[in-house]
Amino acid sequence: MKPIWIVDDDQSIRFVLEKALEKAGLPVRSFSNIREVQAALSDESPQVLVSDIRMPGGSGIELLQELKRTQPQLPVIIMTAYSDLDSAVSAFQSGAFEYLSKPFDLEKAVDLIRRAVDESLREQDIEEARIDAPELLGQAPAMQDVFRAIGRLSPSQVTVLITGESGSGKELVAQALHRHSPRSNGPFVAINTAAIPRDLLESELFGHERGAFTGAQTSRRGRFEQAEGGTLFLDEIGDMPYELQTRLLRVLSDGHFYRVGGHSPIKAHVRVIAATHQNLENRVRDGLFREDLFHRLNVIRLRLPALRERREDIVLLVRHFLLKSAKDLGVDAKRLSDEALAALQHYPFPGNVRELENVCHWLTVMAPGLTVDVKDLPPELQLSNRVVQAASSTPVLQSMASGAREPAGEPRRDDGTPTIVPGMPASASFGVSHATSAPPALEAVAPMAESAAPTVATEGWEAIVARATRELLHNGQPEVMDWLNQRFERAVIQAALEFTHGRRIEAAVKLGIGRNTITRKIQDLGLDG
Repeated sequence: MKPIWIVDDDQSIRFVLEKALEKAGLPVRSFSNIREVQAALSDESPQVLVSDIRMPGGSGIELLQELKRTQPQLPVIIMTAYSDLDSAVSAFQSGAFEYLSKPFDLEKAVDLIRRAVDESLREQDIEEARIDAPELLGQAPAMQDVFRAIGRLSPSQVTVLITGESGSGKELVAQALHRHSPRSNGPFVAINTAAIPRDLLESELFGHERGAFTGAQTSRRGRFEQAEGGTLFLDEIGDMPYELQTRLLRVLSDGHFYRVGGHSPIKAHVRVIAATHQNLENRVRDGLFREDLFHRLNVIRLRLPALRERREDIVLLVRHFLLKSAKDLGVDAKRLSDEALAALQHYPFPGNVRELENVCHWLTVMAPGLTVDVKDLPPELQLSNRVVQAASSTPVLQSMASGAREPAGEPRRDDGTPTIVPGMPASASFGVSHATSAPPALEAVAPMAESAAPTVATEGWEAIVARATRELLHNGQPEVMDWLNQRFERAVIQAALEFTHGRRIEAAVKLGIGRNTITRKIQDLGLDG
């Protein structure tokens, strides 16, 4: 951590703060005038700067304004006597983090400086993440639509609504829109409106004046002011409390807002990007989201596909995340066997790309060797892989056992209605399909009903697997899991070879397995005769 700089012409103030901060374990450096600080800034910078307002040879306000131009994320605390409170108020207009009234309580002063340090470190982590964050990855047609949409939207100032499931990368898209926009030199400020308590959200967004409510001992800038000249990303906008939606609508309509307890309008020079996993049309219909705010946000809607809709990107993402995890942990990068990759491609990933990244990090830490096989995958993926195989084989269980061919048709529930297995189109009797084409990523003006995610009829296929397994157990079938797996693999590979007219390499590509893997399985299953 970099040191805290104390700037004051009063030696006693410098001495007291130095000793208190050193006792608190914080590095510190002192300056007696502005010129010394300006000279030091040419070579280094502080974590936090604490400056008096009135000093010979320069003003703390002037130093603050200079720092906000060159280091806008640096927290600056202004020290002031009671008679200088008007100057302290003007300091907030220049971007001060907080002010410290003289004479001050030393313990409270240290607490305030600690808060500023925490804020600085948090901003530093965010900035490093922005610098290190790769551009979005994806070769699937649905992601290429997203990339084209980002290219068209970046130069504009229009409000964008990003929709997609949790973990699909909505914030990465917002960062990309900011990074390639004319506002890229300004701040990117993100806030999850669902993660902040209702009573605090208004102050977080719009800031508050001193005395606005119990505990508001000082004024505070909100996220709109922090994002001045840049982009404000409002994540999970669908969960915003109804009463705050009116205030947000006013900002989007006329560009002005008021701090909590404030009486002077503040102009917001901010581009707003919102995101949600909710179906906003349904929330409007249920009276949980304002219709006028919905239409204000829904000028341009950009839909992110779920990972199950872009399974062809899983291999690319796995390589990226494994390399990233290895770099972060200082170890050799793992690689996945063809079978392990196939298992990942068949897994539905309800947590989307975020879940895949977590899996890769888990493998980097927990997998015993450099090559990861199916048995090294997390337990839930191994279980899912076995369940999918068993579920896929069950509809043709009796016909496979007897040698007869199962007629084509949809898998059915007990009551005869169709079911949809994860990753399986309704027209397929078994197996894993490639995702169907996603709806266009970009829409202008015209509202679009949210595309419903594939319905997983868990009761249907789980009941089928359980019933078939009980029947096999009742009949004394040994090694039930291996028996089911072998017949599943035989049926799938036979179908793929028929589809590709016997071309093994093409069949392997279609199934998402390796060339050597399909050759070995053909031999093991006796399909090469």
